Amino acid sequence: MAAQPAPPAPVQEPGLRARKKQRTRDALIEAAHRLFLVQGFARTTVDEIADAVDVSQRTFFRYFANKDEVALAVLAEAEDRFIQLLRARPAEETPFQALRAAIVGAWRDRADLRNTGPCSVTAALELIRMIEDSPTLLASHLRRVTEQERVLVGIIAEREGVDPAVDLRPAVLAAAFGGVLRAAHLSWSPDQEDNGPESMVALIDRYLDQLVPALAGHWRS
Repeated sequence: MAAQPAPPAPVQEPGLRARKKQRTRDALIEAAHRLFLVQGFARTTVDEIADAVDVSQRTFFRYFANKDEVALAVLAEAEDRFIQLLRARPAEETPFQALRAAIVGAWRDRADLRNTGPCSVTAALELIRMIEDSPTLLASHLRRVTEQERVLVGIIAEREGVDPAVDLRPAVLAAAFGGVLRAAHLSWSPDQEDNGPESMVALIDRYLDQLVPALAGHWRS
């Protein structure tokens, strides 16, 4: 009697495969972040990060090109979300209103992730402080910030129907907005009572409220 053909292997659901890959990526980010904060960025190796997640070095490099990329991954995802929200803002908003609403939305998106992993508010803000103390990371981060600023200029110019090569307002606004955000982020303290998204939103609002008075107002009473 002829042998019966083996049943076909079950087809793995694409959604399940994607979720598994995302879990591995998140685990690598979380392990890297934890190691960086405990022993420093320079002293942490790729092998240590991979071992902490029980994967090979080869698996690590499927997700990240180097240590810089895994260290900056949390901020990169937040920045990409900010750009996505900015593109979706209503056309009737002024450029500043659109930027402000988009950054607030990006932080509020992290409400469900509060203090629970590599994408939490605390993780992102601790990472910003670590970046400032690492020349290598800071250089990589500033390159990304510069690229994001160019993207912002293009989005603002397109929204307003202006040529950024002639009209300097998109470049000026993008640069000022980015500077204010950096100041707000660096003023955050891990010791404050509330480290959730709304506390960061309130802090950003306080800084953005001072932008116009600082640039155009009289400082002396």
